[in-house]
Amino acid sequence: MKPGGSSGRLHALRFESQRFRLLTIVVGCFLISLTFLLSSRPDATVFSTLSPRESLEDARIPAMKMLHRSSSGGLTRDFHVDILPQQGESHDHLQQSVDQTAEKTEWVKDTVIIQEVAGERSEEAEEAAERVAADSGDEAAPAVADEDNAVKTTAAVATTARPDQPLEEKKQQQLPVKLQDAGEPARTPEQTVTSHSVDRRPLCDFSDARTDICDFSGDVRMAANTSEFVVVVDPSAAAVSHKVRPYPRKGDETCMGRVTEITVRATGDAAGAPRCTRAHGVPAVAFSIGGYTGNIFHDFSDVIVPLYNTVQRYRGGVQLVMANVASWWLVKYDKLLRELSRHAPIDLAKAGAAGEVHCFPHAVVSLRAHRELIIERKRSLDGLATPDFTRFLRRALSLPRDAPTRLGDGTGRRPRLLVISRGRTRLLLNLDAVVRAAEEVGFEVVVNESDVGNSIEQVGKLINSCDALLGVHGAGLTNMMFLPPGATMVQVVPWGGLQWIARMDYGEPAAAMGLNYIQYEIAVAESSLKDKYPAGDEIFTNPTGLHKRGFAFMKRTLMDGQDITIDVTRFRPVLQQALHNLAAK
Repeated sequence: MKPGGSSGRLHALRFESQRFRLLTIVVGCFLISLTFLLSSRPDATVFSTLSPRESLEDARIPAMKMLHRSSSGGLTRDFHVDILPQQGESHDHLQQSVDQTAEKTEWVKDTVIIQEVAGERSEEAEEAAERVAADSGDEAAPAVADEDNAVKTTAAVATTARPDQPLEEKKQQQLPVKLQDAGEPARTPEQTVTSHSVDRRPLCDFSDARTDICDFSGDVRMAANTSEFVVVVDPSAAAVSHKVRPYPRKGDETCMGRVTEITVRATGDAAGAPRCTRAHGVPAVAFSIGGYTGNIFHDFSDVIVPLYNTVQRYRGGVQLVMANVASWWLVKYDKLLRELSRHAPIDLAKAGAAGEVHCFPHAVVSLRAHRELIIERKRSLDGLATPDFTRFLRRALSLPRDAPTRLGDGTGRRPRLLVISRGRTRLLLNLDAVVRAAEEVGFEVVVNESDVGNSIEQVGKLINSCDALLGVHGAGLTNMMFLPPGATMVQVVPWGGLQWIARMDYGEPAAAMGLNYIQYEIAVAESSLKDKYPAGDEIFTNPTGLHKRGFAFMKRTLMDGQDITIDVTRFRPVLQQALHNLAAK
């Protein structure tokens, strides 16, 4: 053996040994690092061993924000689940960031509160979230008897961004919405969501001069037999209770004495609250059709106009709850009520006799009323105004005309003037002479006495076919709302300083409806009062002074106590002005 050969093999063996030691050190360092990583992040695994169901539950966990723990033995927890679906995806797909939706044209935020029993979170949380996506009906099943193990859901606000909104507006809309923010907007079935958050706003607003109104969200239960709305709140919240008469004639004791009083209260005692016999997925709006209804002016000014202003936002997805129901009233205004709500109204008295408890996600008790026959855009929660209401009327009653006949339009037709003829009080004693004068001026004249029993559709079609309306101050002038915009309304005001009430009741509403308005104030010689009182009586010298005796005296003496004989010569310029208003523009 050569010495050189032995030395070479030894050198090669020593080199291989060094390489093996180096490889051992590298592998050891890797194993140590891997062990450290796994010990610091126990939820990080190389290979997932979770079942698909468990994986779905784990995916939902980051979206759950714990609001609070129950103090009852620590057995239950409440989780707030925010589900932000991507456009075109189902609710099962979670969106991790609100900012990712800023560039979407539309998004819906679903809010769910899941109450879970310890040890059963996975199945119940998943089932509750799935039910939210599937719950598109108006009515839910009756309340579950075992409340401790029930998954409780109540409706909350859902918002939808418009495609034409600026990016900043959309981002603002994507922020969480308070449960009660001037009432809830209309929901499509896809937008019906649930919430158990506590609404910290006052239940009722008593600041308005015309009406008290209560507006609240959450777990709302209507016990019909006690005329009571109960909202279940957090046990730590103060229990409050209010009494409301849901009719917009606040301060009128005679009127409000005919209106059922409704109690609105908040309680933290869920177990002691009325148990639901029927649950609804839409808001409730409760009001009375007592008071002065039966008079067309009050039917509209006290109920129908405020009702439209209150419920139009829901686009038919609202449950009307009525107190002091009269069946003839429901029949007369059936078409309008059907346009405002897709659901048959609840008669509070009948529901009470049956022991029913209806549950809702949101409730409004009483109606949002502004001025007589007027909706003020600046005060409307939805930016509505009086012309929106008159358009609603024409659509609901299929009234064809939205513009009057114009002189010189080439048709050769004479404009139609409808004269409201009163049959009991404030009679127009020389009606025939007034009709002849109107025809001589250039009108085709129609005479009609509006009666409480008349079909609203028939009355609406007759008025809508006319271009001008004439009548003595009284409820019949309410029919002006069926005139096409641009028509003319002439009000004859009886003697007695009644100009202010004439303008308030009909003059201002006529202008708000887009009508031309003319007010004709009669002279003493045109009033039958001249035959009842001596010439120097205060009723002629200082009639406004008599107003201090109250409205009942005014109505009895100055309204119902006189008839009118119009001075046709003095009145002719009024008729000419009404015709001139219809000149082609």
